[in-house]
Amino acid sequence: MSTAINAIAYKVPKRRHAVLLFMMQQPLGAAGLVVIVLMGIFAALAPWAAPYDPLTVDYGAMLAPPSAGHWLGTDSFGRDVASRIIYGARTALAIGFIASFLGSTLGAVIGVASAYFGGKTDLIIQGVMDVLLSFPIIVLAITVVAVLGNYVVLGIDVNLIVAIAIPMLPRVERVVRASALAIRELPYVDAARAAGYSHTRIIFRHIMPNVVAPYLILLTAFVAQAILAEASLSFLGLGVTEPTPSWGLMLSGAAADFYQQAPWMIVFPGIAISLGVFAFNLFGDSLRDWLDPKIKL
Repeated sequence: MSTAINAIAYKVPKRRHAVLLFMMQQPLGAAGLVVIVLMGIFAALAPWAAPYDPLTVDYGAMLAPPSAGHWLGTDSFGRDVASRIIYGARTALAIGFIASFLGSTLGAVIGVASAYFGGKTDLIIQGVMDVLLSFPIIVLAITVVAVLGNYVVLGIDVNLIVAIAIPMLPRVERVVRASALAIRELPYVDAARAAGYSHTRIIFRHIMPNVVAPYLILLTAFVAQAILAEASLSFLGLGVTEPTPSWGLMLSGAAADFYQQAPWMIVFPGIAISLGVFAFNLFGDSLRDWLDPKIKL
């Protein structure tokens, strides 16, 4: 028991040291991480951080400019823009993280399996990936969500997440497959085969752990694309629907009609989307530079 406690106590400072080292070596990535953490804090504490209920309509305060009462103004229904942006962070981060995790994880598993089995299995999988790659991300996402429609569970549109995750899958699969092809030829994988281990064990115990670095990099990078895709689909009316707070939804509808009279309805949600995407891109690029040994040389 004491040995396990000592091991845990040893790992905590080591992980803390790794975080500090990353922040010193990658200041831009650290800045992006700070923005991401702040977004997460505001999203988690939205009921306390938001000055108003984002769904409350106040027709007496319609299109009110930014003021002490409404920091970022109100929309055409008198709803507080700041409150809707804070709650919109919940929507963006939830859909962004879940979609990115789903697409990246499935892509990594398929990529490793394709590289490991090779032959006809690899040929068929790569043919399917080629078809998916032929579509731009947003076009494929629009097609999928248009076919599947809306299916909301616990306030989250499951089909929207699937629509965003599918375009990510082939891009992750290609990168992970390239790494797995090299790992497949290493001696310890041959030794595992000779020992009679099952294909499942070899894939998940001996190959998957060695493709974690590219997987984490892609997972982080695709959160930004997922946030942007969710905002784009919501703007087009294929994503989150009213009255759920969503950054993309805040840019559509009445915001486009009142952009001259109330520019804050477009400016502040646009800044939120840009800041979120920029932060995840900064962190993802820095994480790639930090984890990839070829770049360090």
